[in-house]
Amino acid sequence: MFEATTILGYKGEFEGKKCAIIGGDGQVTFGNCVLKNNATKIRTLYNGQILSGFAGSTADAFSLFDMFERILEGRKGDLVRSVLEFSKEWRKDKYLRKLEAMMVVLNTEHIYILSGTGDVVEPEDGRIAAIGSGGNYALSAARALDRYAQIPPKELVEKSLHIAGELCIYTNTNIRILEL
Repeated sequence: MFEATTILGYKGEFEGKKCAIIGGDGQVTFGNCVLKNNATKIRTLYNGQILSGFAGSTADAFSLFDMFERILEGRKGDLVRSVLEFSKEWRKDKYLRKLEAMMVVLNTEHIYILSGTGDVVEPEDGRIAAIGSGGNYALSAARALDRYAQIPPKELVEKSLHIAGELCIYTNTNIRILEL
C-alpha cells in the first residue's frame, strides 16, 4: 500500500446529466513527516476530456502521467484503447514495472485504476474508484453516500475525501476537485 495520498474518482449521472469527478488531498509525506499540505495530485488530460489522479511516488507518477498523456494523444482521446496500450507498454518496460505509483483515470463513460504492476482495473460497480493509503476509507464513504444520501456527485467526492482525511494519517483535508 502506498502511504502517500488519497484519490477518489466518481462517474455517473445526476439530474439527467453524465458526470465525472476526481478529487485528491494535498498531503505529501516522507516517512513519518509531512513535507507539504497543498500538493496537487489530480489533473485534466487530453484537452480537459479526461480526469486523472495519482498516488505513490511523485517522480514515478509524473513519468506515468507523461507516458499516459502521450498514448492518449496518439489514440485521439480514446480512453479504453489508451489504458490497454498503456498497460502493454508498462509491462514490456523493466524500468516502468518498478515504478511505485498508481493512477485513476476517467471520463463520463469509463473509469479505471492503473496499478504499479501494469494492471488495468475497472471498479466492480463501474462508478467509484479510490487509490492511496486513504483509498479504502474514501471508497467506503463514497459507496455509502452514493447509496443513501442522494447528494450531488461533487459533494459526494468532497465529503468522502474529508472522511478519509479524518481517518488516515497520510491524508489531509486540503481537498482539490476536478469535474467534467
